[in-house]
Amino acid sequence: MNFIGVDLHKKTITLCVENEAREVLCRRTFQCIYEDLIRDFFAEQPSFQVAVEATASYEWFAQLVEPLADRIVVVHPKKLRIIAESTRKSDKVDATVLATFLALDMLPEAHRPSPRVRQHRALVRHRYHIQSRITSIKTKIRRILSNYNADRKSLFTVEGMKYLAKVELLDAERYIIDDLLQQLTTYQKSLLAMDKKLKEFAKQAPVAEKEARKVLQSIPTVGAVTVDVVLSELGDPRRFGSQKKAVSYAGLDPGQRESDGKGHQLRIGKNGSPLLRWALVEAAWRLVGKTCRWKSVYQKLRRKRGPKKAIVAVARRLLCVMMSMLAKGELYRFGV
Repeated sequence: MNFIGVDLHKKTITLCVENEAREVLCRRTFQCIYEDLIRDFFAEQPSFQVAVEATASYEWFAQLVEPLADRIVVVHPKKLRIIAESTRKSDKVDATVLATFLALDMLPEAHRPSPRVRQHRALVRHRYHIQSRITSIKTKIRRILSNYNADRKSLFTVEGMKYLAKVELLDAERYIIDDLLQQLTTYQKSLLAMDKKLKEFAKQAPVAEKEARKVLQSIPTVGAVTVDVVLSELGDPRRFGSQKKAVSYAGLDPGQRESDGKGHQLRIGKNGSPLLRWALVEAAWRLVGKTCRWKSVYQKLRRKRGPKKAIVAVARRLLCVMMSMLAKGELYRFGV
């Protein structure tokens, strides 16, 4: 059995092949555009395992060698600190380290989502990008109007648009607002199309995903957008093994520092998916504003920790509730 470490970049790929005795058999570097040469190199290898870091563009490589390899290990780059902290860092060294640790079976594996989860995640993240652009454009328009004390709460309604057309502005600022309104119209159309695409995607979901959607939608104030974010970012909830690991993945777990028997709580880690963390916090705000039970929880925490830490704690509890519901397949129960 050979062990191949792969240092993958956008343009080049560096390989190191070691045997079971951890002897380097060969090293090669290819341009990524020559996929046939890369495939031929791996096809010439005897039985082998391959390790590659979970960079932004590893998936094409994994699909390329998957039919040839006995095992593919996608490595968690943050946990493999030895490469980042090395004083002699190079592509050759990185590939060698990956090959050596693969032979020792000591690599921290990263989760590789299924093709459907990858598609779902891409759609949801693009929707978030579109919504962010809409928010940014509206903010810019309001900023210009604030110079004239002309901003209104109902600005982006039909009546608000009529009002905006009558506001006296400098020629340059009128031109900018007209251009921003055109962009706004384009992005709003894109958002409608994206929502339609996500609905079609949900109709094609397997039975387990449909059940998960039904479970999450039973939670008060949790709508389709939140459900899509949670399911796409978490993937298969069973992979976490515990609620604590899911909370850590969402970056909602506070750090702890202790010395000489004394300790204090640090800020949340903010690891994992920022989009998942945002969706949970937004859902938490809606829950505390519209349900008595969650409002009571929030107020107790707020008196002890303040509003910001309290809402993060509510978001953390909400994620734990979601994980429990998904594990049991049970709908939300009021007053429990």
